[in-house]
Amino acid sequence: MFNLNKPIPTPKLWGKKKSQQRRSPFFFLSLFLLSLIFLFFLTFTSIPKSLFSSSSSKTTALSLQFPHCEIRISGEKFLWYAPHSGFSNQLSEFKNAVLMAGILNRTLIIPPILSHHAIALGSCPKFRVQSPKEIRVSVWDHVIELITSGRYVSMADIIDISSVLSSSHVRAIDFRVFVSSWCGLDLDLACAKEPNTQPTYLVDSLKQCGLLLSGVDGNIDRCLFSVDDDCRTTVWTYGNDEADGALDSFQPNEQLKKKKKISYVRRRRDVYKTLGPGSKADSATVLAFGTLFTAPYKGSELYIDIQKAPRDSNIQSLIKKIKFLPFVPEIISAGKQFAVQTVKAPFLCAQLRLLDGQFKNHWEATFSDLKQKLDSVSQTVSRPIHVFVMTDLPRGNWTGNYLGDLAKDSTNFKLYFMNEEDSLVMETAKKLALAGHGLRFGSSLGGIESTDTVAKLQKHCAPHILPDILLFIEETICSCGSLGFFGTAGSTIADNIEIMRKFSSCSNQREDHKMM
Repeated sequence: MFNLNKPIPTPKLWGKKKSQQRRSPFFFLSLFLLSLIFLFFLTFTSIPKSLFSSSSSKTTALSLQFPHCEIRISGEKFLWYAPHSGFSNQLSEFKNAVLMAGILNRTLIIPPILSHHAIALGSCPKFRVQSPKEIRVSVWDHVIELITSGRYVSMADIIDISSVLSSSHVRAIDFRVFVSSWCGLDLDLACAKEPNTQPTYLVDSLKQCGLLLSGVDGNIDRCLFSVDDDCRTTVWTYGNDEADGALDSFQPNEQLKKKKKISYVRRRRDVYKTLGPGSKADSATVLAFGTLFTAPYKGSELYIDIQKAPRDSNIQSLIKKIKFLPFVPEIISAGKQFAVQTVKAPFLCAQLRLLDGQFKNHWEATFSDLKQKLDSVSQTVSRPIHVFVMTDLPRGNWTGNYLGDLAKDSTNFKLYFMNEEDSLVMETAKKLALAGHGLRFGSSLGGIESTDTVAKLQKHCAPHILPDILLFIEETICSCGSLGFFGTAGSTIADNIEIMRKFSSCSNQREDHKMM
């Protein structure tokens, strides 16, 4: 039996004394804390310092990585924004961007045309939209996708802005030229002949530059000022008599406030006073907006309410000029060629949007209105009536509706339409790809000429995939319809065609541009 009163000897381990084997609990706690501190140190050294630095240190770090951030020998400052939705909305935003650049005396960064509905804003009337920061990041990511897949088409490749820029003080630069110089990257390397074969480091650097210029890391003194006021809180004005910061007439109602638990207050703010000379924003090289989309709503505007500038003749003139921005000559010529050489007679254009969004629920009303329009035309012209049909409904689905009836009634109607595969469309797309209108808008960044950058981009960055230009040629054809135009109610495409017809786009195009 064991003697319980006799102590049991403790075995010796590695020659250590008993007193060295028995540690205080605080010893193990200290080891644990030291391990945590060491792990944190390793993690901290691997995290970009911009996440922890102050505004001044962020400025220094960014200036080292993007040397054109603060170097402004020419005093040039820039404005970029994040477009969204379909082409008609993007064109509307582009006009607003030209206006804002003119008011704020900044060089406009010309964006690409985004894929249809690749970027969604949301609903301003319902106060449910992406934040400016979110939409800037989304647009930047999509633009990288367009570049790396060879599908990049500049807004200036499609819209002729040369007359606006030459007759006003507005300046512009192609997005690719700006990014190449600003981010310090050979963007022509991103335009690989084989899609999605670009160096990983290049794509990663583009994304990092995009995050910084999107304001994800906050504003950067003298470098970046991101405008985070959107349609939920702000209506931009310019040079009127109302008090800056006055309440807008459209506000969220009490029911919406309770249902969505929101507390937004919309105020009317003068963009020049808020973001112009003397403001913190004015000292930044780049001013970054979110979307610049606006539309009339309940007696006000959703985001921008600058209809006139009586105290500024230059801006007043600019407002008039941007009401209509024509397509480039190649597109206008293609539309006129189809009207003259294919239709060969006076015709009516019918623009029928039937599949997208709200329009798919209004076929009956749309077809009824079209029938009424054709009945009216038939009273004044001989049969058959020539009709150019512009629709998103495939011809295989015309059977059993009014379009199918029109197609079968060859005695009274002769229909015309266009496809993406038509030779006229394909040849025009090739000419646009070779023309490279967008890259003609180079500039100097920080006193450094971008001629070499433009030359490399022109050589390597022509679209590998022919641009989708069917919509633009169809709109031009519709502007040439001498028997009139029928547009789908509520369609922004119809609105754009009406503007083209109002400004006689078909007849006013420069005659010295040869027919294709």
